[in-house]
Amino acid sequence: MKAKSAGLRAAIILLLSLTAYAQERHPNAVQLSDDPGPMAKQVRSEFLYAWNAYKQYAWGHDELKPLTQSYHDWYGSSLDMTAVDSLDTLILMGLNEEADKDRTFIDQNLSFDKDISVKVFEVNIRLLGGLLSGYQLTGDKRLLELAEDLGNRLLPAFNSPTGMPYMYVNLKTGQTKGAESNPAEVGTLLLEFGTLSKLTGQTVFYDKAKNALVALYSRRSKIGLVGSSINVETGKWIDTTSHISGGIDSYYEYLLKSWLLFGDKDCEKMWKSSIQAIDKYLPDSTKTGLWYSQVDMNTGKRVSTHFGALDAFFPAVLARSGDMDRAKHLEESAYKMWTASGVEPEEIDYTTMKVVSPGYALRPEIIESAYYLSYYSKDSRYLEMASTFIASLVHYCKANAGYAALRNVESHERADEMQSYFLAETLKYLYLLFAPRDTLDLNQVVFNTEAHPLRKTW
Repeated sequence: MKAKSAGLRAAIILLLSLTAYAQERHPNAVQLSDDPGPMAKQVRSEFLYAWNAYKQYAWGHDELKPLTQSYHDWYGSSLDMTAVDSLDTLILMGLNEEADKDRTFIDQNLSFDKDISVKVFEVNIRLLGGLLSGYQLTGDKRLLELAEDLGNRLLPAFNSPTGMPYMYVNLKTGQTKGAESNPAEVGTLLLEFGTLSKLTGQTVFYDKAKNALVALYSRRSKIGLVGSSINVETGKWIDTTSHISGGIDSYYEYLLKSWLLFGDKDCEKMWKSSIQAIDKYLPDSTKTGLWYSQVDMNTGKRVSTHFGALDAFFPAVLARSGDMDRAKHLEESAYKMWTASGVEPEEIDYTTMKVVSPGYALRPEIIESAYYLSYYSKDSRYLEMASTFIASLVHYCKANAGYAALRNVESHERADEMQSYFLAETLKYLYLLFAPRDTLDLNQVVFNTEAHPLRKTW
């Protein structure tokens, strides 16, 4: 342990002292800041390292496999997942030449006319969200055309008896499957579909996504909570465990953000009643900190004291909604989870701080929350956290090609995986933490759950 701690300290010292690799500037490049600062440059350098590895070994495919220097396509046929997911990060980092190359590739090569069954949630947040943010940042109409084509191909998913979407839809045939879903998969659509609706004038996109959100909300329990899984055909709950973790998380996020982006009063009411129920039943203050537990949706009785990497998104939502006190305390708890092993595990039992799921999938949520808290509080505490995050990533996850997830944060065994959100979210939020505050106005932008910035341009 001493050797590992010394290595991590050395990595932190190195990163804090680096002025970063100099980025070549082109005459036609539009820089978002004259000098984003040494740590922002360092994050940008690490992004380029991972991006160039993707280009070298996985270009034209969904994701890089960093250990075998190969690639992975989600559905056997590439949807250029990383290329689309990374476009707005390239733009925000001022990497204009790379962004132009990426955008041109997407324009000329991306097609959704494929006989494959895709997961609606993932394709929506990564591809539809990425295309829409790319269009808003560049004005490239081809990106909007691709977004509209994808939106139309996803619409059959809503053809369930309840209006809540099936989990999978075939992009060519419209055939659906996956009646057993969850609040996140049902309720994480309105930001993208609503933006598509506003930009194209096609109201069907907004209406379908909002109807699904309302259908789910209307099935909340008498105490205002939702469960972990639901049948979209019958509307019956399958698992009544309630929490803020994966499977529910972004449902709550989209209630708040749909109100903020669209001024939707129904979403405002749904968010306010939902957060009232969450505040009443989920927080658990212990000797290890403030945590959010898992409870029964009907009784509010605590059923688990597990807390995970995905839960760490919630301080960002709390901060954006104005509850800075809870946001700060919950982020400090999540940070304990990160520093205990050098990198956060997927899940712990917060009463004992013991790891119950040891992997680290290069997740961004705790970094996202640090960014929101830094932006709104202007407290240097979150830059200290960010320095730890980037040092940990470099020390434990940097591979010969890109960055690798960890199978186990205690042994630091690596996995041959670099999901597209590492470039779309993890490094984007790290960059924004260190970049000048005016790089992006968080009050004028709503990030979808994949960190694609959407603006009210209509």
